[in-house]
Formats: sequence, structure tokens, C-alpha cells
Amino acid sequence: MSTTAASVSPRYEPHQKTAYRILFIIGLCHLLNDSIQSVIPAMFPILEKSMGLSYSQLGMIAFSLNIVSSIMQPVVGMATDKKPFPFALPIGLTSTLFGILGLAFAPDYKWIIISVLFIGLGSAVFHPEGSRVAYMAAGQRRGLAQSIYQVGGNTGQALAPIITALILVPLGQMGAAWFTAVAAIAVGLLIYIAFWYTGRLQEELIAGRAKKQAGGHNNKRISKKIWSALILVLFLIFARSWYISGMTNFYAFYAIEKYSFSISQAQLFLFAFLVSGALGTFFGGPLADRFGKKRIIFLSMILTVPLSAMIPFVPSPIAFIMLVASGFILMSSFSVTVVYAQELVPGKIGTMAGLTVGLAFGMGAIGSIALGYIADTVGLVNMIIITGFLPVLGLLTLLLPPDETVSEWNK
Repeated sequence: MSTTAASVSPRYEPHQKTAYRILFIIGLCHLLNDSIQSVIPAMFPILEKSMGLSYSQLGMIAFSLNIVSSIMQPVVGMATDKKPFPFALPIGLTSTLFGILGLAFAPDYKWIIISVLFIGLGSAVFHPEGSRVAYMAAGQRRGLAQSIYQVGGNTGQALAPIITALILVPLGQMGAAWFTAVAAIAVGLLIYIAFWYTGRLQEELIAGRAKKQAGGHNNKRISKKIWSALILVLFLIFARSWYISGMTNFYAFYAIEKYSFSISQAQLFLFAFLVSGALGTFFGGPLADRFGKKRIIFLSMILTVPLSAMIPFVPSPIAFIMLVASGFILMSSFSVTVVYAQELVPGKIGTMAGLTVGLAFGMGAIGSIALGYIADTVGLVNMIIITGFLPVLGLLTLLLPPDETVSEWNK
């Protein structure tokens, strides 16, 4: 049955309820998907030793994973805005399953790159469609719904240090094979989601919402002021993503060098940073529903600055506390930026999710290459210091239009 973008991005009526069951399932699938992706940076210390890879080569692996997702997510989002395809979700996770299997048995650097490309493709399909499901299930609580969805992904990423310490350190590269079972569980859950998604499309068509929405935002041209605001949002994502990329991919090496930590000890510090980020993601959405999205985006970046700038200069116990605090504060705006972009351009839910979340991956990919090169050139310590000042760019949030103005633009 042919459907339109309007079918999946209706104007929700006040009586519509939030579908928490669907939100929790798609959030769990996001956790499983991103825990698989987290295997790749988690394997960096192991691959560095077993294959003798440089920081630049490790950065290229992260680039290969993330750039495919960055390029393809907006493409997938635009395609499914025009013609929804609910079963794209389990198909995407199947690609990830093949990628993680290939990673476990990759004999050299070339095959690692090929394997992570499959994982990146699966991510490109999953993320915009997963965000669309969260939007469809949100009712009137879009910030909360997006937080439930995104916190699943951030929790999956936070599992990387535990994966390293408990699975990859004792089992090595072959330990990645265990995650084929994780991918298979995700595929099964997403088949269930796909049937719900299909039923929801049919309900909306019967209710006549497709016709109503087709006469509204979907055919409305995007004004210059909306484009300007959207570009600014994407630039803020750039700053946040480079910082997160630097910490996720290289802080473990920094902790090993500065504090003489073992791999497992360094991963525990990174785990604390990522878990606190996941908690921040969860609380950011409800706070934005109450206090406004622009305000939360601004505060999340500016309040991070003194912490991120001081982390390289303090003893390990204080660094641990600062990592926890900075992860929570900075990531509180993660889901908020997605919702802000979706409300800037209503009716393009998949496209905006693809741009915002996809750009986060893409900027992280470019950041991995750039920061790896900087670490090879001026030293790892100096690279971490430079990275700590990226959240200063959050001052540009002051140039964003307030939430009320965005609502007025789209009436």
C-alpha cells in the first residue's frame, strides 16, 4: 500500500496518548544497535596491539563506520518521508549482523574496514526510522519520547568499556562474534515494531490525516530564517560531536599514558563518562518539555566548558568526577537538538532525524580522523587539551530563535 510522508508525521491531537510500550521497545533496540557499534571503538586498544595500527588508522576505522551512516541517514530519512517502509528497520539490523560477524573474523586492516561499512549501513537505516517510530509514539510528549529513544542508544555506547573489560580483553577480536546474538534479538524486536508501524500507517490513512497534513507543512517551502536556524543547530552538533568523538575514541589511551592505567582501568573511566551521558540524554528531553529546548541546548554546552577544559590537568579521582559531570551535562541536549530540528521543519521527521543524528555520526567520523592526526602530530595529551575547549562554541546557541518563535513560523 502506498503512503506519504504525511502518514507518519501527523499533527497530534491532544487526546492522543503516548505509546510507552513502543517507546521502550524501540529504545531497547537502539541500545542493542549501538552496543554493537560500540564494539568497534572498544576494540581499538586490542587492534592497536594485535595489528600494530597507528592512531590515524584507528581514526580511519571510526571514519569508515560513521561516514556511511552520516551520508546515508538523511537519504534514508528523505526516502521514507516520501514512502514509509516499516520493514527497513529489521533489514538494517541484518546488515549490522553481517558486519559484526565479519569484524570478528577479519584477518587484516582491509577486512575490518569492509566489515564496519556494513555496520555503518545498518546504522544509517535504523536511526532515522527509529526516531520516526519514537515521534509516532510520542503523543504530546515529544521531548520525553525522543529521550527514551536516544537514551537507549547512549546506554548502548556506554557499554563499550564493559564490553572491552569483560569480553574483548579475555577473548580478543573473536569476542565480537558474541554480538551476532545481540543483533539477532534486535532483528526480532524490530519485526514486531515494523508490524506496529504498518498498523499505525493504516490507522492514520483511515482517519484522513494524510490528506490533512499533505495540505500543510509538507508542501510548505522552507524559509531562509528556518534554514539559518537549522544550519546553526547542525554546527552546534558539530562541536558536541567532535568532543564526544575525542573522548570516546582516545581518552582511554590518554588515561593509560597519564595515569599508568591498565586497559580495563581506563575503560572504567570512559564507562562512567558514557553512562552519565546516557542519563543526561534521558533527563534532557523532559527538561526541554518544561523549560524550553533552546535553553537546555545552551546550558548543556556552556556549563560543560569549565569541566572539559580542566579534565586534562587534574588527578585521576577528580578527573573521574569531572568526566561524570561533563558527560551528564553535555549529553542532556542530545535528544533536544533532534526535536528542535524536527519542529523547525514539520513533516520531515525522518529527514531531520537523519540530518541531526546522522550528522553527529558524520562529524564524529571527521573528528576521529582530525583528532587522530593531531594526536600523531602534536601528542595525545595536547589533543585532549584542545578537545576540551570545543564546547565553548555553544555560545552560538544564543543566535537560535526561541521555541515560541519556531512555533509561530510554522503556524
